[in-house]
Formats: sequence, structure tokens, C-alpha cells
Amino acid sequence: MENKRLILNIGRQWRSGGREIAMRLSKILGCHFYDKEIINLAARESGLDEGVFERNDENKSFMQSIITISTPFVTDASFFKNNFSQENLFRIQSEAIRKAASEESCIFVGRCADYVLRDFDNVLNIFITANTEDRLKRIAQIEGCTDEDKAMKMIEQHDEQRSEYYGYYTGKIWGHGESYDLCVNSSILGIEETTDYIVEFVKRRFKL
Repeated sequence: MENKRLILNIGRQWRSGGREIAMRLSKILGCHFYDKEIINLAARESGLDEGVFERNDENKSFMQSIITISTPFVTDASFFKNNFSQENLFRIQSEAIRKAASEESCIFVGRCADYVLRDFDNVLNIFITANTEDRLKRIAQIEGCTDEDKAMKMIEQHDEQRSEYYGYYTGKIWGHGESYDLCVNSSILGIEETTDYIVEFVKRRFKL
């Protein structure tokens, strides 16, 4: 596998196990793992503070809320065109993704990487879903939230943010099969066997 550069882009419902699956894939396939790490890379490349990228991370509405809360008297439209605008932050992050993908085999989690790398070779775009029951269990384990109503609101909020972010920058529909090469429900086989299934899919797809 080391002779062929591979790029896997993982989209995922919140608390579907997508991130854990991506981490497992990175170890098995020998690919560099990028999730929040891409924020660090973009910050280093641009010289901007990581916090600026974190506030924009998969949430297209953050700049409006920042202006409302922190700079209520800003009226100059050019403010949105400087290096701190959403579009420029997305561009910088996208350049970091493309730079990493051009240098080594990578697995990217979220951040519209499938769209950013649409003209790259040896790319596989995957979307991970899970049954609501399993997502609620994972929320209880990770977030410590056992209130089902509250947990459902968390699911709806996070998924909505990711959907809006993805749609805003790509013009495609987040989570719909036509946007990806493979869509998998991690509840059917579980995290480990879903990982194994994807590994086998990758081997067949790229004749490894």
C-alpha cells in the first residue's frame, strides 16, 4: 500500500463512530489521520490563530455570531473580505488539505475534503451513519448525557451544522448517497467489522 498514495475522505453523522473508524483505517492502511489536525496545519501555514479556524469548523454561521457578540458596531462590508472571513478561512484550510494530500496517503474527517480533493486521483469518499439508538449510547458514554431528549437535540444541532456547512461550500447534499462512493451504517456490523469491511472495499477498489 505504501507504493500508491491513497486519499480517504470520511463524512459522518455526529456520534456515528465515523471518527473512530477513520482512526482505525489510518492505522491499517498506513495513512496520515487528519481531523482537528487539519486546523493545526492550516494555522501553521497561514500564521493565524487556531481558535479562528475552530470557530469556523463545519459551521458556516460562526462569523455572523462573532460580529453580533463581539463587534456589534462593525458596518463596513469589507470586514468580511479580509483574512478572517469565512470564505478565506475555508480557502486556507482547503489549501492545507490539498497540500497534505499531495504529499502522502491521508484520511480526512469532514471539512468538505471530498469536494476540496475532487480532482485528485486515488480518492474514496465515504459517509458513515448509525442507528439513533447507538448514537444515543455513544453520546451517553462520551458526553455523559443520559437525557434522551437533550441528546436528541444535540444530534439534531450537530448534524444540521454539518449539513449547512457542507451544502454551503460544496453545493451538494450532505449524507446523500450520490455525494459519496460508499455509505455505511456502522450499527450493522459494529465499529471493528465496519472498519474491516471498508478496508476490503479499498483493496478491491484500488486493486491493492
